Formats: sequence, structure tokens, C-alpha cells
Amino acid sequence: MKKPSKTGVDHGAGGREEPVGAGLTELPDPEVSERPTRRTFTAKYKLAILEAADKCKPGSGEIGALLRREGLYSSHLTVWRRLRSEGVLTGLQKKRRGPKPRRRDPVALENQDLRRDMARLQERLDQAERIIEIQKKVSEILGIPLSRPENDENA
Repeated sequence: MKKPSKTGVDHGAGGREEPVGAGLTELPDPEVSERPTRRTFTAKYKLAILEAADKCKPGSGEIGALLRREGLYSSHLTVWRRLRSEGVLTGLQKKRRGPKPRRRDPVALENQDLRRDMARLQERLDQAERIIEIQKKVSEILGIPLSRPENDENA
């Protein structure tokens, strides 16, 4: 690596005088964030990049220069072109990450509610039958005759 001269001017291989760091407009932040952040691109930006890439001549290296200048990968162009050709405008918007929420079937929801109601009613029926059995035993102990209904299903 070549050291710059004392004047702060780099005399590169071509002999041109170019100030050291002339290409840098702003120094990068030396602090490294604790968590990396995912880059997001707006639909407007994606469409502008696709238009610029479409105007580039194939084989001339202009697309590569565009990608380097914007800090993009060729896979970005591939995906964005596919989304544009499908006409998926929402595909150019930000997408929520993670699993998609499942749609609940209304019949399954109703079935679940009915099963819950049936279980609750079955508990109440069991409780009522226990109470009736206790009443029968108490009436036998006290000698009180119980009148049976005429169409008793249990008898």
C-alpha cells in the first residue's frame, strides 16, 4: 500500500494529482451496532432502479456500475423484475416477516363452540343426576314416598 505524500496529494499510477480521500464524501460510522439492521427499499426506489437498469446497454458494464454505486446485488434486480412482470404492486412494498396468520374455518370455529357447550351441559347434567340420587336416598331414609312419573325412562 502506497503512503500519500506530505502534501496530502496522491500521485497514482497515472501521475495525476488526486487529493487523498477525494472520493469519500462522508466517513463511515466506526461504531458497530449491536444488532445488524436489514435494508429496506421503497417501491418507488425499486422501480427507479429497474428503470435505470433497463436503460443500460447490455454487455457494457453499466448495470454492474449501477449496482456497485447503489450497493445492490444482481439478485435484487432479478426478484424486482419478476415482481414487476407479475404486476404484483404489493410485492414491491415492505412485507411482514415470519409465518403468515392462518385463516380460521368458520365451520371449525362453530364446531369448537358447540363441543365446549356440550361439555358444559354434560357437566350440569351429571351434577343434576347426582343431586337427584341424593334426594332419593334422603327420601328413603325419612320414609317419604316419591311419586314416579308415569313414563320414567330409568325404571
